[in-house]
Amino acid sequence: MKKYVRGTAIVGVLTLAVAACGSKPTDSDAGGGANKDFKACMVSDSGGFDDKSFNQTSYKGLQDAVKDKGLTEVKAESKSDNDYPTNMTAMVNAKCNVIVAVGFKLEDATEKAAAANTGIKFAIVDSAPAKPIDNLKPLLFNTAQSSFQAGYLAAAMSKSGKVGTFGGLKIPTVTIFMDGFAEGVRYFNEKKGKNVQVLGWDDAKQAGLFTGDFEDKAKGQNNAQNLITQGADVIFPVAGPSGLGGLQAAKASNGKVNAIWVDTDGCVSAAEYCSVLLSSVQKGMDVAVKDAVVSVVDNKFDNSQFTGTLENGGTSLAPFHEFDSKVPADVKSELDQIKADIISGKITVQSKVQPKAS
Repeated sequence: MKKYVRGTAIVGVLTLAVAACGSKPTDSDAGGGANKDFKACMVSDSGGFDDKSFNQTSYKGLQDAVKDKGLTEVKAESKSDNDYPTNMTAMVNAKCNVIVAVGFKLEDATEKAAAANTGIKFAIVDSAPAKPIDNLKPLLFNTAQSSFQAGYLAAAMSKSGKVGTFGGLKIPTVTIFMDGFAEGVRYFNEKKGKNVQVLGWDDAKQAGLFTGDFEDKAKGQNNAQNLITQGADVIFPVAGPSGLGGLQAAKASNGKVNAIWVDTDGCVSAAEYCSVLLSSVQKGMDVAVKDAVVSVVDNKFDNSQFTGTLENGGTSLAPFHEFDSKVPADVKSELDQIKADIISGKITVQSKVQPKAS
């Protein structure tokens, strides 16, 4: 692939004027002022900063850096894909020291801005330029590895023998989860002599079920209900806020259907659905974003690609929370062994959209 797609006290808020359809950028000194002249900036994708998923997790990384280093935070929330160039220009005009773009959909706007503004450092989540750009750091995550564990867990916990997944858009940073999930189910079947079926995604044909966006919860709920009607009793939505509709469908089943969330620990970001969440596939975007921002503050920035893996903790399976006593001890042990075997290379995850090793 050419590219790999996808509480802090606020003091003295100053709104920066910008002609954009998205929200106006806000400039906040939220870190005690130690480096208040340093502006750490972020542009969200259309899911927004409260998506309970990857925008929210990435934004936490910015907030953590601002708090720890005493920086001034500036952010622009995109309301649609059309906002990306305008919001990126607004961050440049705000004289940001570092600009973090959240999501592959911002790749064109980010690469153009980085090339045109070499005095500003950039980082982007879920994308890497075809050729390295000196002032742009890619932050990628091999979520096929942790999704492999999630697929194994789903198969182990299924009572119907059918599990389901659906995506937002058919793009590599979505299908990488679905690939790993399907591989994990297949591995369970091989090890246990079972035939748990995966509905919603055929990794061999790269074909499956998608909502067509990341915003419409009703579409997510409809897709999940479609899978449930076909017999799936574990749902794996990979669709940002749209995927929350899948969790709604699971919760409405009154204990018959459970789910696994993505990007962040759903029991933390979407606690109202914790009762149906077996676990979550986590992407350590908060840590990666914080490290990227801090590297600029400390004059240690480099444009080398960061790739989050099971080995470095950049991706992982979240705790079982309310299902901790329900997941059998042998399944927990097998999940730990799968992690060790993926790290050692004994298990090779096959997804073709995995980011190349950094």
